[in-house]
Amino acid sequence: MPLTPVLHAELLKIRTLRSLYGALFALLAVSTAFSALAGTSGTSDPDFDPLFTAVSGVLPGQIAVMAFGTTAVSSEFHSGGLRLSLAAVPRRGRWFAAKLTAVALPALLTGLLTAGAALLAARAGLGDAAAGLTLGEQLRGVVGCGIYLTLMALLAAGLTAWLRSGIAALGILVPLVLIVSFVIGDSAGTAADFLPDRAGQVVLHETWDGTLGPWTGLAVTALWTAAVTAAGAWSVWRRDA
Repeated sequence: MPLTPVLHAELLKIRTLRSLYGALFALLAVSTAFSALAGTSGTSDPDFDPLFTAVSGVLPGQIAVMAFGTTAVSSEFHSGGLRLSLAAVPRRGRWFAAKLTAVALPALLTGLLTAGAALLAARAGLGDAAAGLTLGEQLRGVVGCGIYLTLMALLAAGLTAWLRSGIAALGILVPLVLIVSFVIGDSAGTAADFLPDRAGQVVLHETWDGTLGPWTGLAVTALWTAAVTAAGAWSVWRRDA
């Protein structure tokens, strides 16, 4: 079967799972709400970064996009779903590529919408504090944020395929972004800059002092995602449905 009808089938699966709509809506709602709150905070900090403040709501919101990625794949491991999918598409690599594409497309569109909404909501509160942001910096923040969220959704999807469990995947990723990066990462020196979440989040800053820049940081996140999705592809290829 060609890739196009397989992709259509996978997109249809996503459209029929209400929990996936809920995850994407949560991404938009949570990120926008937290960014709006951040926009009302004080700006007296000498390290104040208006761009990061404006899109900082995606940090808690990214949990929702990771849940989207895990649920989209873990649904295949319930009630023989993967067995039916592979019966229709015996070429497992083609099926998995279509599944990842079906995860990436709505994640990217929702990520871009979320970043734009968060930026607008925060700027309303920041007022003159955000006046120095150039159009190019704001576009970089929005586009980079959309790409970052898409990579995190794919990372979650690949990890779920590898572990064959959405709960196990979230059990690794949620502590990584909420605990490891903020608690352990601060004491780990420059090595922490290469964690998948911290590397990708450089693009959310107006200025940066670390080892990585905005696009090289996203490249590091993309390498993590490629490695994990390759492991997921191996699991789909080698293990029984």
